[in-house]
Amino acid sequence: MHKFRIGDIPDCARNHGTGIISRVTTGTTLRQAPRRFIEWALPYWTRGDAGRQTPADLFRVLYLGWLVAFVLKVLGASWDVSWHFKWLRDDLAPPHLINSVGTVIAVGLAIVHWYTGYGVDRIASRFIQWGAGIFLIAIPLDLINHRVNGLDITAWSPSHALLYLGTALMIIGVTRGWYRGAAAYPVISERRRTVVLVALFTFILENVHFPQQQQEYGVLEVASWDRGQPYAEPSLLQFAANQMGRAVDRAMILKFSLPVPEWVYPVYAGVAGVAVLVLARMFVGRRWTATTVTAIYVGYRCLVWPLLVGTTFPPSAIPFFFVLAGLCVDLAFFVRVPYLRPVLGAVLVTAGVYGGLAVQDRLLEAPPYAAGSWPIAAASLAVVWLAIEWFAGRHRSAADEKDGEAALAAAGTGGAPAPETSTSGVAARPVADGGSDR
Repeated sequence: MHKFRIGDIPDCARNHGTGIISRVTTGTTLRQAPRRFIEWALPYWTRGDAGRQTPADLFRVLYLGWLVAFVLKVLGASWDVSWHFKWLRDDLAPPHLINSVGTVIAVGLAIVHWYTGYGVDRIASRFIQWGAGIFLIAIPLDLINHRVNGLDITAWSPSHALLYLGTALMIIGVTRGWYRGAAAYPVISERRRTVVLVALFTFILENVHFPQQQQEYGVLEVASWDRGQPYAEPSLLQFAANQMGRAVDRAMILKFSLPVPEWVYPVYAGVAGVAVLVLARMFVGRRWTATTVTAIYVGYRCLVWPLLVGTTFPPSAIPFFFVLAGLCVDLAFFVRVPYLRPVLGAVLVTAGVYGGLAVQDRLLEAPPYAAGSWPIAAASLAVVWLAIEWFAGRHRSAADEKDGEAALAAAGTGGAPAPETSTSGVAARPVADGGSDR
């Protein structure tokens, strides 16, 4: 374990009580700000093991950087899907450039964590490193895939899956780093810790659900063809038809827009998407967390929808049913028995997902879904939820055992137990009890 020494923190962090923003911007012009920031940051550029003590200013700057990177990723990705349902692919398309800026920030932060050891423990650092590595490998593979196979409109391709996996691992690592580290800093309020944690789980949900936008855009693309006013440009449709070796007709449009079976949409949303909500509710530990996460995500989709449509890009079927699924997850957590909750919760949430899709399909528009797939979704979700409860229970048991050992040691020496610390040099927080509500 890395032992913290006062020399691990640069003088700039020990000798100043003000925050980084105040120190960089006070009496500084916009032109001078980058130089002042570099002067502040350079003393921290020292080799260290993951888990070294991190000054509060640096901790906040690192995670602010991650939030900026993820926001850029979401903005670029949202535009990217709509773009690909209108135009032929272009490596230098504006959505790709926005994503690239976010990628540069994320890779830079991953290097900082790896080299300095600041801001993360070993496990979080490994998640981030593996995620960044997989993402960087996936980029040239995706480009090669397009060069060899031409248009790759489906979001479910293997090269795209690697991009999602790399992004997911990075967000998981950042979420763990914030979850375990933020509580050690009194300057970071409990409310801010919770808000950032909810935001990170929203980013995870967006990344997990992203390939589903293939169907959400595709269903409206088919409808536009049926109206005789396709959203996609003729050049895109002709290119896709040539690639399929057939004429531009409705069968080609169906294959172009909805290339996956109809059971995929509800089962994937009801298992993978809901699993994220269960984890969010469990780790944040507050009532209505899952509802909040889904409301933020759906609210964001509602916000960008008119912006895209207003600039002549295709619309999408917004997954309003997800809010009902999140509400069902939160209601399930009122069941106090950990291993009964997944079974009842799986039934309740599956009813919410399929019922919500039916209502949305009747009142608005929803992607095609196989209603008869609900038993598969319910059974799969129950298994995944049970695994999450088992993992959380094991984590709590280990934390309780450490607390007991610390209490016994304190009693034996007549002193008070020291605060529990993790290998990251900051206070460790056990997984929140799924049955506790705040």
